[in-house]
Amino acid sequence: PVLGAPGPPSVELVRANTGRPEVSLTFHGAGDRTLDRKVLEALANGGAHVTVLAVGTWLAEYPDAAKMVTDLGHELGNHTWSHKTMTRLPVAGQRDEIERCRDRIDQLTGGPGAWFRQSAAQHSTAELRTLAGAAGYPRVLSYDLDSLDWTDPGPNTVRAQLRKAQAGSVVSMHLGHQGTLTAIPQILADLKERRLRLVTATQLFA
Repeated sequence: PVLGAPGPPSVELVRANTGRPEVSLTFHGAGDRTLDRKVLEALANGGAHVTVLAVGTWLAEYPDAAKMVTDLGHELGNHTWSHKTMTRLPVAGQRDEIERCRDRIDQLTGGPGAWFRQSAAQHSTAELRTLAGAAGYPRVLSYDLDSLDWTDPGPNTVRAQLRKAQAGSVVSMHLGHQGTLTAIPQILADLKERRLRLVTATQLFA
């Protein structure tokens, strides 16, 4: 299917079962741009390519954020316009959250982004998958491991969570948190020791 062309309901992907020793770190794209850049640079410098699911308001506040992500070799996706709890919104509100962010990514990059992920929930609803498919996203990206970094538990907790990653895991992480930045060198070292490669979500599910 042509990316961005309206289609049938999205398929939700939680983890990959290719058997390859790969893990995908997926980041909620929001927060302070200076800190965000440090996180993305630390990953790129460590040879890790990740998927950043951008919140539309972040892209509106920092128009160069999309380029920052892709210039560093990372992948960009759609994490709704303003990160509301989608299940509390009417259908029209959910559609608007998906399409506004999609249109912003398209303005900045010439495409809708590689993925859609719902906000404020691990899993999407059937209604949301229908809307995402209609908005041009054949796949909705869930995850099987929460890093808990959004609770600011300290870098050691984030690192301990990442030790639970298995081949095929999709990990939910967040830009804009100092503890995440602090944890990255150890996370990269731990994964390397376990011979798990860090790839984008598109590579993981290829």
